[in-house]
Amino acid sequence: MIRPLRTAVAGAAITLIALTAAGCGTTAVESSAGDGPQATSEACQNDTSATATGPVEITDGVGRTVKLDAPAQRVAVLEWQQVEDALTLCVAPVAVSDPEGYSTWVSAEKLPENVVDLGTRGEPDLDALYGADPDLIIVEAFDADADIVRTLEKESDVPVLVTVGADTKDPIGNMKQVFTLIAEATGRTDRADEVLADFDQHLADAKQKVSKADLPTTDFVFFDGWVEGSNLIVRPYGEGALFTAFGEELGLTPAWTSDIDKAYGSGGVDPAYGLAQTDLEGLTAVGNANLFYSKDEEGGYTDELEKSSIWTSLPAVTEGRAHAFPAGVWGAGGPLSGEQAVDAFVDVILQK
Repeated sequence: MIRPLRTAVAGAAITLIALTAAGCGTTAVESSAGDGPQATSEACQNDTSATATGPVEITDGVGRTVKLDAPAQRVAVLEWQQVEDALTLCVAPVAVSDPEGYSTWVSAEKLPENVVDLGTRGEPDLDALYGADPDLIIVEAFDADADIVRTLEKESDVPVLVTVGADTKDPIGNMKQVFTLIAEATGRTDRADEVLADFDQHLADAKQKVSKADLPTTDFVFFDGWVEGSNLIVRPYGEGALFTAFGEELGLTPAWTSDIDKAYGSGGVDPAYGLAQTDLEGLTAVGNANLFYSKDEEGGYTDELEKSSIWTSLPAVTEGRAHAFPAGVWGAGGPLSGEQAVDAFVDVILQK
């Protein structure tokens, strides 16, 4: 998972196993969770896509076989990307990890009321989890032996679907794969097809909008950060990060390269998420590159950033090519967060 204002947990990027699913029949979409929370977005209120019925058998992100007697309706979700994905599929989770944090950092999909709070993403409250009576638990991990997977398999017979949150070899493809996997498990593949088609068209339209943009340079780096004691920590998104991939799709060139990271980074680029770590002086290594960043709440790292003479002397800052993205554009989200990110890139490229 990508943790806001913290370093990412390192993990090896892996290639997702091919997905297979079996189902019999379809029905019009209805309440996704029986007497649980309801997806209330306008898109879901107007949704007419079908929901599959019948048994489901899928191969999850780490190669495990997951069998369900019927598509899951009462899902508990332990990571924010997958929470967003379920809501986009019009499946309102009955329980999620850190709903307050989700509502702070993710704006693409709003959590409905009465969702059970499972505590932190890293250490969910198992009593609350099983008390929510889920018929499927969706987690994020990079291998089948991850602690959270083994714990959940040991504690209960509730099926566990493991998704892989990132893949630096194909970050956009992985985002789509996670979304599709959850759709298969919940019988919502028709809805998923519509959403992914909309995402592809949104990206194609964005490419057209910026195709004639005349930037002084196409080099760019997106970053976020945090304050640790008296130190300002900067986290550049390197090659293979999801936001970097969006920039590349729009004709930009990643500036935080492996050579720069070796000289200015701290610990190397995370192999799973493509995230690096440096200090503010490290941004001088990207030269004339355009700078895009997430702006946090008052008193956060961006306040310290903007006070620094190092920051104010960077070429992108002095030339008006340093731009904060809107709050709530989640850097590790699903297709709707992806559309928000693409829109943010378009706006700064076109200087809107």
